[in-house]
Amino acid sequence: MPSTSTSFLRSRWAALGVLSTTMLMTILDGSIVTVAAPAIQDDLGFSPAGLSWIMNAYLIPLGGLLLLAGRLGDLIGRRALFLTGNAVFTAASVLAGAATSSGVLIAARFLQGVGSALASAVVLGILVTLFTDPRERTMAIGIFSFTGAAGASIGQVLGGVLTDALNWHWIFLVNLPIGLATILLALPALPRDRGLGLAAGADVAGALLVTSGLVLGIYTIVKVERHGWLSGHTLGLGAVSVALLAGFVVRQARAATPLMPLRILRSRNVSGAYVVQLLTLSAMFAFQVIVALYMQGVLGYGALDTGLAMLPAAVMIGVVSLLVSPRMSNRFGERAVLVAGLVLLTVAMAWLTTVPVRADYVTDLLPVFVLIAGGGLVLPSLTGLGMSSARPDDAGVASGLFTTVQQVGMALGVAVLTTLAASRTESLRAAGRDEATALTGGYHLAFSVSAALLVAALAVSILVLRRPRPVAPETPRPVSGAGRAEAAEDRR
Repeated sequence: MPSTSTSFLRSRWAALGVLSTTMLMTILDGSIVTVAAPAIQDDLGFSPAGLSWIMNAYLIPLGGLLLLAGRLGDLIGRRALFLTGNAVFTAASVLAGAATSSGVLIAARFLQGVGSALASAVVLGILVTLFTDPRERTMAIGIFSFTGAAGASIGQVLGGVLTDALNWHWIFLVNLPIGLATILLALPALPRDRGLGLAAGADVAGALLVTSGLVLGIYTIVKVERHGWLSGHTLGLGAVSVALLAGFVVRQARAATPLMPLRILRSRNVSGAYVVQLLTLSAMFAFQVIVALYMQGVLGYGALDTGLAMLPAAVMIGVVSLLVSPRMSNRFGERAVLVAGLVLLTVAMAWLTTVPVRADYVTDLLPVFVLIAGGGLVLPSLTGLGMSSARPDDAGVASGLFTTVQQVGMALGVAVLTTLAASRTESLRAAGRDEATALTGGYHLAFSVSAALLVAALAVSILVLRRPRPVAPETPRPVSGAGRAEAAEDRR
């Protein structure tokens, strides 16, 4: 009969598998739809403008509810919220797969976003409370990051396969067996937690401020492509969103039971990691979208071919995050590993600014997808730094905040860089350039801005983040009061 410690160890790694599967579904669902969008438009009669709501209806509640959901996990129990979110997401996926009208599909996508927010907001909070040993936590974060990287590329490939072999309905129905299996496995694997109770943080005014501010901000970002950055729509709603979020921060500083304790942001490593994440995710997610547009619009690749062509990037990120990043982080520290990864990503973006109109995959694109392995160093390091100050009583809100920054960065990067690329393309067309040359010039500008964002992230990493001590292989020895003070300063 296995010992109690052995059973506990197995349950923690089983729980990690459940948490990683949920994150895989969340990320996969964000990318799988893009490949099937033309088929959905033809079948349900979406207008070109309405088609964007297949993505927007999912992204707006996902980005807007994460912080609130993270705090709710701390108050009512992270396990309960995780199971509820998975149940909502799975049921909404069935509704989306059975949709026969555009209205039903958009409503189902909105519910999918709500379910994803509830489940994914507490994932990292559960992870860091399960894995308290630094070495084990580093390995767990590496595995978690691996599944996230896999989800993006699997979504593109799987979307093409299911749409071509069956029909678009199956890109949603495939979530049914995965969701049910996740719920059934989560019941015994995830530890029960009672939460602090709503009285410990029932800041209704703060909840209204942050949720309305984030939802309005995400909505404003995703509509930039239609209205433009300097339109009254964008500037007006953007100003209201900023005012709501500023009001939320003021409220948290004064509330007796704040929704988000501001102590979470006092650590330089945590607040710096959020800034680096915002810059890095803006560049990386926009890279994924714009490279796909380049391969299809300029090189003439099909949807499935594009997904397969980008597969090496996901493989490299996955292998590095799983096998290389944990060992390097334990030896050199997360800050050093983060800097090395950002250097690789910056070189990759700079390389893309030179890709020609008639690019060769092996010589022009494959080296970029190899260099994108830097993401396998960056993502786990950012996760470790961003969650480093989370306490058991606020791990959920820290997880929700970290994931919110991630979603805002992704949405903002795509909105800014695709708009810049489109504007540059139009100016080149007006100057008499052919279509392929104009498109390539627009994408070159987007890649240049991505490289600049990564350089900024690198500067913040070097100037703001502190170098944490590597994890010692031996049993820690007692230290003097001065040594404890120095260690505390390193953690800050």
